[in-house]
Amino acid sequence: QVQLVESGGGSAQAGGSLTLSCAASIDVFSIMAWYRQAPGKQRELVATINRDGAAYVVDSVKGRFTISRDNIKRTATLQMDHLLPEDTAVYYCNLGKQAINGKWYEESWGQGTQVTVSS
Repeated sequence: QVQLVESGGGSAQAGGSLTLSCAASIDVFSIMAWYRQAPGKQRELVATINRDGAAYVVDSVKGRFTISRDNIKRTATLQMDHLLPEDTAVYYCNLGKQAINGKWYEESWGQGTQVTVSS
């Protein structure tokens, strides 16, 4: 199976910044995304990016978060600026299903990294 490893989580003050990274164990061709889940809430989409770099972020983080990827390094990054307390959540990296050299890889999820933003 594919392994996705997130890093960069931690604590920050409101208005601060954090950078989350996701490293994949295989080459990445499909859409990569970041989701988050706050306590007592459903997991929600934060941002997506396709192999060509076309990016999308949800309205609640637009202008504050930026998603990017490096297909050579097999990484996806979520740059989070102007953090708000409501950004507090566990953030998960996602890689869509892929086929590489005839082998099928199902959608993959990282273990998650905690982001805590205080006032």
